Amino acid sequence: MLLLRSLLFNAAFFGLTALACLVFLPLLAAPRRWTLAVVRLWARAVVALLRAICGVRLRVEGREHLPAQGPALIAAKHQSAFDTIVWFTLLPDAVYVLKAELFRIPVWGWHARHAGMIGVDRQGGAKALRGMLHEARAAAAEGRQIVIFPEGTRVAPGARAPYQPGVVALAQATGLPVIPVATNSGRVWGRRSFLKRPGEILLRVLPPIPPGLPRGELLPALEARIEAAQASL
Repeated sequence: MLLLRSLLFNAAFFGLTALACLVFLPLLAAPRRWTLAVVRLWARAVVALLRAICGVRLRVEGREHLPAQGPALIAAKHQSAFDTIVWFTLLPDAVYVLKAELFRIPVWGWHARHAGMIGVDRQGGAKALRGMLHEARAAAAEGRQIVIFPEGTRVAPGARAPYQPGVVALAQATGLPVIPVATNSGRVWGRRSFLKRPGEILLRVLPPIPPGLPRGELLPALEARIEAAQASL
């Protein structure tokens, strides 16, 4: 049954994604907000399909720490592809920081760029960092909510990876508080896993770290808060 449900969900997920990318190609000539409206509908449909087919429920703790409007900087644990989808359902105008090579994916990458996602060339050094910060300042000025995965990659449940300084640079460039988030999504939708196991995905949104913390203190504070919450999950 687990295999069958996973097969049905994956077929529905990839089919819906491909169909949306192709059907909404004309939106590449329309304002960005039109594309984002479709992306939010797509993300809600994926979450609904995950629940209906695989029996996966979503629970969000600490939702009061998320903005109803206006700019924000969310630093979230990354265990699953689910994490790259769910924030479109929780934030009014989400923009992800993602690998720049994803923009090279035909059609999907065009939509991602048009939607204003922030691409980072991880081999690009200081020039790439300056570009990321420029785009982040512009996104914050437009009142958007920036989502970054501070470890820079998906990490299996129970594992840890070094927290990268990009989140600190974003916090200093935008002047925004950093909202830490823990999750157990990898226990349900594993990294590169075909199987989607029934259960509950929990997002625990923690109180924001206020702006102004020195560079050398912010990253350790962020890591300590997220990993403490992870341990309790």
